[in-house]
Amino acid sequence: MSPTLAFLGLGVMGSPMSANLTRAGYRVSGWNRTPDRPGCLTAAAAGVAISPTIKVAVESASIIFTCLSDVPDVEAVLLGPDGVAQYAPDNALVIDTSTIGSTAAQTIATRLAEKNLRFLDAPVSGGDVGAQQGTLTFMVGGTAPDFAAAQPYFAAMGKTITHCGPAGSGQAVKMCNQILCALNLVGICEAMLLAEAQGIDPQLIVDVCGTGAAGSWALNNLGMKVAQGDFDPGFMIKHILKDLRLVKEIAQTHGQEIPGTAFADFLFQWVAEQGGNEEGTQAMMRVYRESDEAII
Repeated sequence: MSPTLAFLGLGVMGSPMSANLTRAGYRVSGWNRTPDRPGCLTAAAAGVAISPTIKVAVESASIIFTCLSDVPDVEAVLLGPDGVAQYAPDNALVIDTSTIGSTAAQTIATRLAEKNLRFLDAPVSGGDVGAQQGTLTFMVGGTAPDFAAAQPYFAAMGKTITHCGPAGSGQAVKMCNQILCALNLVGICEAMLLAEAQGIDPQLIVDVCGTGAAGSWALNNLGMKVAQGDFDPGFMIKHILKDLRLVKEIAQTHGQEIPGTAFADFLFQWVAEQGGNEEGTQAMMRVYRESDEAII
């Protein structure tokens, strides 16, 4: 009989990820802090058993996934008085797919080990589209045996699965990934503006440039949304701002200057200040469309 899995956090990413696990034949017990959210309904429709509490979700689970918003959320769910560490079976494997930075991941790994629980930090890239299609990229930190044990579950949700090193290494790679994502959007916005100024169909930029050296997931999936002003969220502004906060903290710790990232962060901050916190990251284009010249 296959093990029971728990999946805590059924939002834009966690809901389709848990659904893909059930479609792969696994028994999944899901939990979300706010059970009336659409993600819970989507997960339940796919066969995820929605639990009323963390205790109910994890007490029989040998593999426990989390997909949450920020460091305090992950710490509360895993280490809090009503969290996973209180109720999970001995030697259960906890796999956090949130983006929390390498320092937090290492601390959590140590504290869970004190409770006889194993831990992998496994942040993802690929957005809501990748989560829905089961094509996510997983960047994984932890021991090699734990990584091997988790491989079948990663394969149900993702396409590219890489062991990056010991605890915290997955988060370290994800921090670099977020720099690339943030700066890529700057380029996409400015390329679409220049295409427009020259009377070029923006679809040509996606179709032609997307096949060459400038090609990227963001150009292929967000390029036309940028051009058309479609800012419906896949990955929200507030989430990239959280990630870039972590990036800046880590860079500062290592004495690393990252001026390009600081500029991208500035553009995202401007959109957030105009009420765009819950718009998709492609809403960076609003700065170019709506701000005074002095802003840029």
